[in-house]
Amino acid sequence: MVRVTGHPLPKTSAPAQRALDGIGVATLEDLTRYTERDLLALHGMGPKAVRILREDLERHGLSFA
Repeated sequence: MVRVTGHPLPKTSAPAQRALDGIGVATLEDLTRYTERDLLALHGMGPKAVRILREDLERHGLSFA
């Protein structure tokens, strides 16, 4: 079993979740390595998912790169 350290990702659509899984993002901290533009370029990731992720990052004092 793999242990994940950090804040869990918020609920997003299945395609958006698969896109994040595909680049190895499992926590909010992992997201801080990427820009919003990087994420929007992923197949399955749309503006709504990026907004949800941004809001959750901000709630935890984090931000995109």
